[in-house]
Amino acid sequence: MSGTDSTAPVDLIDAEEDLIPAPQVATARRRLRAHPALLLTGIVLAAVNMRAALAGVSPLLNEMAQHFHLAATASSLVTTIPLIFMGLGSVIAPRLARRWGTEAALCGALVALCGGIVLRIAPPVAALFAGCAVVGSSIALLNVLMPGLIKRDFPDRAASMTALYSTAMILGATVSAASAVPLENTLGSWQGSLVSWSLLAAVAALVWLPQAVIARRGTHHGEAAAAPAHTTEHGPKLTRSPLAWQVTLFMGSQSLIAYVVIAWMPTIFTDHGMGKSEAGLVFAFSTLVQMAGSFVVPTLAGRMRRQRLLGVMVSVLMACGVTGLLIAPVAGAWLWAAVLGVGQGGALGLALTMMVLRSGDAHTAARLSGMAQTGGYLLAAVGPLALGAVHQATDGWTVPLCLLLVVCAGLALLGLGAGRDRRIGERAAA
Repeated sequence: MSGTDSTAPVDLIDAEEDLIPAPQVATARRRLRAHPALLLTGIVLAAVNMRAALAGVSPLLNEMAQHFHLAATASSLVTTIPLIFMGLGSVIAPRLARRWGTEAALCGALVALCGGIVLRIAPPVAALFAGCAVVGSSIALLNVLMPGLIKRDFPDRAASMTALYSTAMILGATVSAASAVPLENTLGSWQGSLVSWSLLAAVAALVWLPQAVIARRGTHHGEAAAAPAHTTEHGPKLTRSPLAWQVTLFMGSQSLIAYVVIAWMPTIFTDHGMGKSEAGLVFAFSTLVQMAGSFVVPTLAGRMRRQRLLGVMVSVLMACGVTGLLIAPVAGAWLWAAVLGVGQGGALGLALTMMVLRSGDAHTAARLSGMAQTGGYLLAAVGPLALGAVHQATDGWTVPLCLLLVVCAGLALLGLGAGRDRRIGERAAA
C-alpha cells in the first residue's frame, strides 16, 4: 500500500505485500503482462463477483425464510455467516498467495464461490449455512488478493485500475439486488434467482484458469510461488495502539451498519407494505449511489491533515437515513436509500483511507488493514444477527433501528479519534 497518491482509492489487505516471487513465477508474470486484456477481463469479472452473491440475497430473504421455516434470528445467519468467514478467511489469503501464487489462489476462490452459491440452494438447511460459509471465505480471498495483484501488474495505473475494480464491484452488487426478484419471477423460484450468479463466477474462474497455469509454469512440484521478504514481524505493536483500535472499530462499526442495511432494508420496506420488486430496486439504488461517497470522501480525506469532520459527516448521513426508515420508511424510501448509500460509501472509503493515513509506512499500513479487516468483519457479523433477534422479540423495527442509531453515534465518536493527525507508533503530543 502506498500513501504517495492521496487521491487514489485505498485497498484492504495486500496479499503481495512483503512477498518475493520465485524467479520462474516472476518470469511467467512478465509474459502475462504482455497480454493486459486478459488480465483486465479477469480483474473486472472477479470484481463483479465480489458482492453479487451477497446483495442478491436480501430481496429474497422472506422467501428463503419461509422455505426453510426460519425465524428472523435464524434467517439473519444468511448474512452473518458470510461476514464471519470474510473476517476469518482474510487471514489465510496471504499464505495461499505465497504457496500457490495469487493467480491460482484467485482462480480457486472463484471456483469455491461458484460451489458455495450452488450449495446455498440445496434442500437441507445445513447446506444453506455451509454454502454461506463457503461464499464468505471465497469473497475474503478475493478481497485480499485483488489489491496486490492490481498494484503489481498495473503499477503506473494502480489508481485508475483500483477505481475500475471498485466500480465493477458496486455495479455487480447493484445488478444482483435489482434483478433478484425479476429473475425469481422469470425462473420460477428464488433458488433459480440465487443460483444464476454461479454462472458468472464460473465464467470468471475460466478466465483466470490459463493465468493460474501460466504463472506456475516452470516451478517444481511442491515449490512455493513466493517467499516472505520479512521473516519476523517488524514495526509498532498494533494491538497495543489505541489509534489502531480506533481505526479497526471505525471499520467494524461502519461495516456493521452497512451489513444490517444489506440484510434487512428490503424486509423493512416490505413489512411496511411496499412490493418486493420495488423494495429490491430501492435497495439496489442505495447500493449504486455508494459510488458517490466512496469517491468524494477519500479524495477529500487525502487532502486534509485531520479527517475528524468527515468521520462525523458520514455518521450523520447514515443516522439521517436510519431515522428516515424509522419515521417514514415507504413514503421517503428513495430519499433514505440515497442518504444511506452516500453515507455508507463515504464511511467505507474513509475507513480504508485512514488505514494509510494513520500508518507511517506501507508495511504498517498492510498490517493495520489486516487487523481492521479481520476485526471489522467479525464485529459487523454481530449486527444482522442481533437486530434480527431484537426484531423477532419486539415484532417490529422501532427498537432495532433505534439501536442502529446508537451505533451511528458511536461511529461518530470513533471518527473523532481515528481522524486525528497522528501516526501509529508516534508519541502523543504534549
